[in-house]
Amino acid sequence: NQILKFCPNTFDLLKWGLLLYGQLLNGSPGMDDNALKLKLTRSSDMTKSPMTKSEQLLRIDDHDFTMRPAFGGPPIPVGVDVQVESLDTISEVDMDFTMTLYLRHYWKDERLSFPSTNNQSMTFDSRLAKKIWVPDMFFVHSKRSFIHDTTTDNVMLRVHPDGNVLYSLRITVTAMCNMDLSRFPLDTQTCSLEIESYAYTDDDLMLYWKKGNESLNTDERISLSQFLIQKFHTTTKLAFYSSTGWYNRLYIHFTLRRHVFFFLLQTYFPATLMVMLSWVSFWIDRRAVPARVPLGITTVLTMSTIITGVNASMPRVSYIKAVDIYLWVSFVFVFLSVIEYAAVNYLSTVQERKERKLRERLPCTCGIGNPDDMTCDPQISGYTTMDVNRTANYGTAGNYGMPENGGRQERMLAQVVLGDPQLTGQVKRPGYVNIWIDTHAIDKYSRVLFPGSYALFNIIYWSIYS
Repeated sequence: NQILKFCPNTFDLLKWGLLLYGQLLNGSPGMDDNALKLKLTRSSDMTKSPMTKSEQLLRIDDHDFTMRPAFGGPPIPVGVDVQVESLDTISEVDMDFTMTLYLRHYWKDERLSFPSTNNQSMTFDSRLAKKIWVPDMFFVHSKRSFIHDTTTDNVMLRVHPDGNVLYSLRITVTAMCNMDLSRFPLDTQTCSLEIESYAYTDDDLMLYWKKGNESLNTDERISLSQFLIQKFHTTTKLAFYSSTGWYNRLYIHFTLRRHVFFFLLQTYFPATLMVMLSWVSFWIDRRAVPARVPLGITTVLTMSTIITGVNASMPRVSYIKAVDIYLWVSFVFVFLSVIEYAAVNYLSTVQERKERKLRERLPCTCGIGNPDDMTCDPQISGYTTMDVNRTANYGTAGNYGMPENGGRQERMLAQVVLGDPQLTGQVKRPGYVNIWIDTHAIDKYSRVLFPGSYALFNIIYWSIYS
């Protein structure tokens, strides 16, 4: 009666019946009611019995777990869901990404069913997972992957009494991501993590997302320094291999939009400043060669350094990126500013040679024999002697008499008095001289054309890529 009371399970009843029968055959004294009651109470639930090994309870040795469940029958359905823990790095140079995730598998294996009075599941670690059949998943196009093992292998196996199994792993995987960098750094990238069975075709294993798009969960704290994560979503497709057949393949897609503010500060803004700095030379006197030439060379070398620094951190792709267009157009503007000064200097030299030859044929140009003898009456002309002397000095360099080629004529009429140092009287001869402001026409046009063209380029560029 005590055995029937504490052993409602047929398996328990059979076990203790054999135990009592063995004691009777050996002539051992039977247990009293209290001892039998205590022993049966401790063993009433086999799922918690310390005397029963999990392998014996699951009958591991009674089945061949090298074969899939229901071998020879219909394909076994295996549901999958994923919890993305972190998205670690995105590399444009290697064109890959690194992700840490929890990968969970769900399937039913009736060979692992066991009796339980309270329908309680049993949870195991990786040691039992190595002794039973588990889906052989792998990551397509992965470069590196590993299961975390601190402090032990991050593997969980949960078996329900009816044979339903949950198999969970914590994995970090680095997988390939084919990026289109033609719009870099104003681009949006879509990467995919692909999961597939390695050995079992769709005739043996049917892989599917357990809850559709809800099978993919992400941590709200996931963030990247250079990217904004726009969305995650899942898809399912069939993959064909000519030598083995068709396989179910699961996809995790995520879309990333690059933060452009970093590149504005590090690339676009310095390049724009260098272009604007090159325009300063248009306002510098064309005779100031030591000022204009180093300014142009400095801006050219700085633009070269910016271009080299950007390309050093990028893969060597065979197409032009958006940042390349901006930097090289800026480089052309800087280079043209140097060429502009070379043209101004050359044309000025040619014109001066022509004027020098003309003065040699007309030695008495303007009726002034010696510019040093030029004096000025400020009460009559409004110009001081210093102004006239400055004009005379310009004249000695060949800058009076005739306007320069393409130069803008700006005449200031001054009444001067030509004094003869050999005369002691106050006889004065009035005369007139033309004073030319020395600014070349190319510089004047460049002050408008260069900023206007660069502003138009920026409007077109940002309207296309933004």
